Amino acid sequence: MPITLPLGDTERPVPRWALRLAKALPFIVLPHCLWRLPFAVNYTMGAVDPDAPAVPWWAPGYVVGLSVLTEALCLLTTGLVAGWGEVFPRRIPLVGGRRVPVLAAVVPAVLGGLALVALFDPMPLAWAGVLGLEEVPYRNGWWCALARVCTGPAMLWGPIVLALAWAYYCRRRPDVR
Repeated sequence: MPITLPLGDTERPVPRWALRLAKALPFIVLPHCLWRLPFAVNYTMGAVDPDAPAVPWWAPGYVVGLSVLTEALCLLTTGLVAGWGEVFPRRIPLVGGRRVPVLAAVVPAVLGGLALVALFDPMPLAWAGVLGLEEVPYRNGWWCALARVCTGPAMLWGPIVLALAWAYYCRRRPDVR
């Protein structure tokens, strides 16, 4: 039997910190997406790499698409704090109006969060030159500082997704009544 929940309401209250993090996540990652865009048109944003290949014809579409996909995934994370993350919207064929299985949301969120941690969290090691990781050299310290300010917050993306997945699991697990 289909369950009806209003689109924004959840069955159990969402912790305030989780709601704030989910709403802030697209804005936390946005500077990284915007930083990436000039590279599509071969503007290096102060990076100095004499061995860099020429920008291929497909680079603008790829870079813009990657930025759009990044923001879309951040927005999808709001499902962990919204009613549509607990009950499938009615417009979805076959499953519309039914409960979202807890693990169907938690497993992809945890795997995605772990992948993001693995992808972004070695950045400080590259900044420090640890473990043989090297940061791209910049023309001056201002370009380097701008790069770090724009790309640094992306390191929070994985831990935020993991925290939201944990909050979702704790709120939706079967033994909680």
